[in-house]
Amino acid sequence: MNQIKSIWILTGYKLFAAGGPNALKVEVISRQVKKSKSSFYHLFGDLEMFTGQLLNYHLKRAKIIAEKERQCRNVVPELLHVILEMKEDLLFNRQLRIHRNNEGFKNCFEKASQEVGEAIVGIWADELNLKGNSKLAHMVLNLAIENFYLQITPETLNYEWLVNYVNDLKLMVKEFEHI
Repeated sequence: MNQIKSIWILTGYKLFAAGGPNALKVEVISRQVKKSKSSFYHLFGDLEMFTGQLLNYHLKRAKIIAEKERQCRNVVPELLHVILEMKEDLLFNRQLRIHRNNEGFKNCFEKASQEVGEAIVGIWADELNLKGNSKLAHMVLNLAIENFYLQITPETLNYEWLVNYVNDLKLMVKEFEHI
C-alpha cells in the first residue's frame, strides 16, 4: 500500500473502530488526512470500495495479531498485553460484530475471530484447566469472545478489566465442574 493510501486507510480504520460504518464520512476523513475529497474519490472510487479496503486491512491485522498471540506462553499477562497493544483492532472487530447484519462485516468478523481464536485456544485451554477437553475449551472461547465484544469499550478495555474478565471465566468453568 502506498504511503498516501495508507494515511487514508489508517484514518478510516480509526474512525470505524470508534464509531462503526456511520463514522465513515468522506468529508470527515478528508479533513483528518488534510486532503481534498476529490483525492479520496481518485484513490478509492467510492465509500463502498474504501470500506472493502478497510476490511482487507483488518484481515491482515488479524493475521499479525494471531502471530503475536501464538508467541504468548500464557493468558495472564502475555496475551492480555497483546490485546491491549492491539486495542484499536479489537474495537474495529467489535464494530464489525455490532454491524454484522451487513454480510461483508459479518464475514470479516468471522474470519478475523477465527484467525485469532485458533491462535490462542491452546493457552486458553491451559488457563481454564480444560487441556483435556478441547471441544469444551473451544465452546467456552467462542462464548467468551462473543460476550467480550458485548462488553468492551475504549474505556473498559484495560489491563485490570481484562484480568477480572479472565478470572470470572475461570470461576465460571470451575463452577461447571461442580454440577
